[in-house]
Amino acid sequence: MKHFILGIAATLLLYSCHRRTDLQKECDCKEVFVENLEEIKDAKHLFSLQIPKDWKTNLYTDARQSSIYCADTIKELTKSLLLDVNYINTSVIFTDIFKLKIEQENLSKKHIQTKAKEITFLNKPSYYTVSIGKKGTFKYRILQIFTKLDAENSLMATAQIYGDSLVNRRICKAISLLEKIKIP
Repeated sequence: MKHFILGIAATLLLYSCHRRTDLQKECDCKEVFVENLEEIKDAKHLFSLQIPKDWKTNLYTDARQSSIYCADTIKELTKSLLLDVNYINTSVIFTDIFKLKIEQENLSKKHIQTKAKEITFLNKPSYYTVSIGKKGTFKYRILQIFTKLDAENSLMATAQIYGDSLVNRRICKAISLLEKIKIP
């Protein structure tokens, strides 16, 4: 009986460790491990992000937002990943009007929205989109996640993936990094 209970506990533990998040399921991600990470805090100390140590990082802040922008600059653009995470002093509500506005913004930038759905991200209500666009001769994918943090604040995370090489793997890498966002 003791071994039976231990077996069930071990199975549940393994299952919970390998359970995929909503976003990982939506983007068909398997587990992606990113090594050699360092924690970067935004200028206002509102959130932090773990990114590879060799990535270039820029911080931005103004009265309404605080941002971390980072990129894998040691690779050529068509094999790299760009992340932009913004803590915004405005709340979001995922109404049909909000969703339509996001889609219209994508269309105004000549982006074609291929996915959009309400999900849970960082244990908060969120809305994500995936779009396809083109800058110059480069095709790229854009993953945007809008997260309602509380009645006064939200988070907007954007990942840009240029080129056609290992696109889904890089989207999953972006998700893996974005899911490490910490908000105190």
